[in-house]
Amino acid sequence: MENLNYIHDAAAAAAVAAAYETPPLAYVRSYGCQQNFNDGEKLRGVLLDIGYGITDTPEQADLILFNTCAVREHAEQRVFGNIGALKRLKAANPRLLIGVCGCMAQQPQVVEKLKTSYPYVDFVFGVDGILELPGLLARRLGGGRRAMQPPAQRAAVIEGVPVRRDSGFRAWLPVMYGCDNFCTYCIVPYVRGRERSRAPEAVLAEFRRLVAAGCKEITLLGQNVNSYGKTLPEPMDFADLLELLCAEPGDYRLRFMTSHPKDAGKKLIDTIARHPQLCRHIHLPVQSGSDRILAAMNRHYTAAQYLDLIDYAKKTIPGVTFSSDIIVGFPGETEEDFAQTLELVRRVGYMQLFTFIYSRRTGTRAARMPDPATHAEKAARMARLLKTQEEVSYPAIAALAGRDVRVLVEGAGRRAGTVTGRLDNNLTVEFPAPESLVGAWAQVHLTGARAALLTGERIIAKE
Repeated sequence: MENLNYIHDAAAAAAVAAAYETPPLAYVRSYGCQQNFNDGEKLRGVLLDIGYGITDTPEQADLILFNTCAVREHAEQRVFGNIGALKRLKAANPRLLIGVCGCMAQQPQVVEKLKTSYPYVDFVFGVDGILELPGLLARRLGGGRRAMQPPAQRAAVIEGVPVRRDSGFRAWLPVMYGCDNFCTYCIVPYVRGRERSRAPEAVLAEFRRLVAAGCKEITLLGQNVNSYGKTLPEPMDFADLLELLCAEPGDYRLRFMTSHPKDAGKKLIDTIARHPQLCRHIHLPVQSGSDRILAAMNRHYTAAQYLDLIDYAKKTIPGVTFSSDIIVGFPGETEEDFAQTLELVRRVGYMQLFTFIYSRRTGTRAARMPDPATHAEKAARMARLLKTQEEVSYPAIAALAGRDVRVLVEGAGRRAGTVTGRLDNNLTVEFPAPESLVGAWAQVHLTGARAALLTGERIIAKE
């Protein structure tokens, strides 16, 4: 596996400085998963490194960059719609540069559509093109032609990329990239490439910097974090990496996602139980409760195996909570298959579910499977799934009332004079407190719940 280090592009920085009388502004918008948002933070870091400032307003920008997602058709159509809306900005400011990058740009048909139907888009590059961004900008600012990079994947891990993080107290920390699972519905392995793990010393060094900077919650990222270490020269798995990080001193907590059930085992559960820094919450996507559908999805586990892992975690980690992803209406799903999914939801007792109606992705095996169910049938199943989840989770959330918990305050609440904070178990509580508390820890007494949102009162220590 190739490893590359980011190098400041002095020529690109000079080209940016020469093209503008005052420092230009860049607007970067990311779509999709947490990995994409971390990529967006790196894109901002690279742009700052070559002389751009950052703006949250596209109307003020000299450069607009869309970092895209390809997981579902709806996400792609939304991106195309937003790119279309940029035509008026380009007409009002012909010097405006527009770029598209990320997972959508890894698909040849998307690159061709951008080339032919969106002539005001200046450059396109894929998920591995962050090192090319300074050069692309320099050439375009120098009068070069539009750059529609052909989709390409580099089997590399790039270290040292500057990062402009969205938060000072929470951070994403990727530990690996790509995926080797090839679930039949998923485009990710085709657009993000095969699995590549970062060296543990690189992960540890970045982790230490985050803790030293006062970051209180760090989420480890990977398409399948449980595959961590398979490409490393020295043996190390994900549980070993967690052990390494948890040995570091500091007042922080660790989360991770996403965890594939086929690779999550008792060693991981035991590691979580041993370390208080590891959150008592596991996101474990099941996708379906039907063994027949799981086999068609190429998931490599059965519902019984999944439930065995859930049961072991409940026995081993007091107070553990679970969230999951579920696809409704996978090609060939019958009413019996769907009923098995509902039963599994009741059996696990998820606190949160992320649910999706199946989205056909060109190039995947599922796209060629017969899909006789109508959209109306799938939508009706989705409604039943959401109702079942509410019946399971709302009482469980309300039952937490009366406990005293430590929360990380994340932002303003919906009601005036309140803030929201996240518990160790990933649930959110709203309670009266000043916004100056955002980014700090708070002790909260839970008083009740409104649907999935806990309510509480701040506990203030007596002098």
